Amino acid sequence: MPETVRLLTVGQIRVYRTEHGTIFRTSQGEEGRLSVELLSEAMWVSGPIGMAGLRLDPMTTKLTQRQVAALPR
Repeated sequence: MPETVRLLTVGQIRVYRTEHGTIFRTSQGEEGRLSVELLSEAMWVSGPIGMAGLRLDPMTTKLTQRQVAALPR
């Protein structure tokens, strides 16, 4: 059963891995604007907002705190 997607609080970041291995993170700014960043060659770069929908895909997994800690900042 897929995890229920909860709204992000300001400053909260969630990190995911797609079935194809793409790692992306979502965050919400003070004004409620959702943003997406992709991990590309050990660097976070701005990604298309449409990728936020991939967090709902049953083949996308939310990374654990330990997995996130191992990623570049």
